[in-house]
Amino acid sequence: MARSTYSVTQAQSQLPQLLRQAERGTLVGITRRQQTVAYLLSRDYLEAMVETMEILANPDARKAIADHRAGRTKFVPLSALDADE
Repeated sequence: MARSTYSVTQAQSQLPQLLRQAERGTLVGITRRQQTVAYLLSRDYLEAMVETMEILANPDARKAIADHRAGRTKFVPLSALDADE
């Protein structure tokens, strides 16, 4: 993800442009006295982060991810599900 940084003063004067950048996927940092104090990011990016946190908060999901990484996951084509009927 691309990243841009602006001072509070710059951000105030360029807010519409910064919002467009965020909508296009650029992470926009806002600084005060050379310290990042806030970020602008797209709704899609925020929703993806929240979804990831929700998945990682689920012990069953974390186990499934660990099993997959360890090579203990078996994938079958969707057509195999129809064969069971």
